[in-house]
Amino acid sequence: MIDDDPFWWRQAAVYQIYPRSFADANGDGIGDLPGIGSRVSYLRRLAVDAVWLSPFYPSALVDGGYDVDDYRDVDPRLGTLTDFDALVSDLRGAGIRLIVDIVPNHTSNRHEWFVEALASPPGSAARDRYIFRDGLGPDKSIPPADWTSAFGGPAWEPVGDGQWYLHFFATEQPDLNWDNREVRHDFLKTLKFWSDRGVDGFRIDVAHGLAKRLGEELPSQAALDALPRDDGGHPLWDRDEVHEIYAEWRALFNSYTPPRTAVAEAWVESSRRHRYASPEGLGQAFNFDLLEANFDAKEFRRIVDENLALAALSGSSTTWVLSNHDVVRHATRYGLPEPADPAEKHGSEWLRSGGTFPVLDAERGLRRARAATLFELALPGSAYLYQGEELGLHEVADIPDERRQDPAFFRNPGVDIGRDGCRVPIPWTPYGPSFGFGSGEPHLPQPPSWSAVAVEVQATDPNSTFWLYRDALALRRALQTGEELEWIPSKADVVHFRRPNGWETVMNFGTTPVALPEGEVLLFSSPLDGLEVPGESTVWLRRG
Repeated sequence: MIDDDPFWWRQAAVYQIYPRSFADANGDGIGDLPGIGSRVSYLRRLAVDAVWLSPFYPSALVDGGYDVDDYRDVDPRLGTLTDFDALVSDLRGAGIRLIVDIVPNHTSNRHEWFVEALASPPGSAARDRYIFRDGLGPDKSIPPADWTSAFGGPAWEPVGDGQWYLHFFATEQPDLNWDNREVRHDFLKTLKFWSDRGVDGFRIDVAHGLAKRLGEELPSQAALDALPRDDGGHPLWDRDEVHEIYAEWRALFNSYTPPRTAVAEAWVESSRRHRYASPEGLGQAFNFDLLEANFDAKEFRRIVDENLALAALSGSSTTWVLSNHDVVRHATRYGLPEPADPAEKHGSEWLRSGGTFPVLDAERGLRRARAATLFELALPGSAYLYQGEELGLHEVADIPDERRQDPAFFRNPGVDIGRDGCRVPIPWTPYGPSFGFGSGEPHLPQPPSWSAVAVEVQATDPNSTFWLYRDALALRRALQTGEELEWIPSKADVVHFRRPNGWETVMNFGTTPVALPEGEVLLFSSPLDGLEVPGESTVWLRRG
């Protein structure tokens, strides 16, 4: 049942849906809103508190829907506003809240504003909504700076009249000018539009990138890279002024009962993350530290301590994430060889470099992923889960080049194979042209091995990863209380902590079994060996 609790988000389990890869109701190979609606009973069975929908807006899909044509409509391939309203109603009927993605750093190049900007002269009001600059040289044919976009290639694009526009992502994603009052007003209108339709919260894409100060002369890419990012003065990222924008958003959010929540995707120094999570701002910010960590007891414990302290500083709760639509799935990350340099992370960039994966130990990767998930779900704060991780899905590495979609692949040939491998449609049945995803061929190819890990298969196996998630989420809902955590002394390869109600978690990062503490065993990621916790496993207990 949905109530008016203003703090529901502090300990919520949120399930991220990448709409085009969740469920396809009309058989066109692309997931859609009716498809999601048909799986609400599955989400209720998982015992998640909220769903986060990645973009479902009209889009050319140059960047998986993060190139938005219209912020206040639904892509016709995914449904209609009526379908959206029906999904909100179905989710609420199942006791599940809804968070939607907002993409404020840039629009698509098909957005009506940008079409108008290209048809307008330099210096016009239409161009002022974006970041246009004159080119360099006598004929203005040289870009204003040698900046590189996040997806590779130049970050400035000529428009044919001596001016260039900034795009820190794909060419088709022109950056907005957030100094423009019309831009700020229009996004308030968008946030109100979806809030009025029953949306409970928003995930803010590239939240640290909106405020920019370019100046008359632009620095080189090398000079830009050398500038610090921890003082609020970088010309492009994490500027102090960005919080003026979010203060306006918070005033709008607080006009609703309960207040709408928001979580920032802000890749910033940890010492500055709390500013995005403040009660005067968005209220919560993603913590990607566990996602980037090696499978190491000391590192996991340090990350927990640091982030609980940051949460206390902001007055918010922290967020825990192991996988999402932008990174290699954690079942795969944990099955890769350990980096030769301990400072090197199992991050997406080096995993995908050269277009190949290192040798994968899939069984070990899944064992570690199950253990890390139980660790994550036992922590104070909210947990964000990514569709398919509850099935133990691995990254799909062998997608044919002609089927790939991610702009990072096309703009970095031979360097980055992109994020398509974590966006492959999930399997629902062990049969059919798309394993139950839809009646037609899916937009990204699924590996044949996925027939063995389909929902329908795992639902009949109490030892499956699906059942582990289902049991863990149900227990978490019953046990999660307070925001305190007490460390219990343990061996170097073991992390052991207690929550206020006697709920204890023991995670063995090593390969040698360790003694199981006394108490009622509630759940385990790997079968127990008598009175021992197996290697690379986690156990939940209750004492007292």
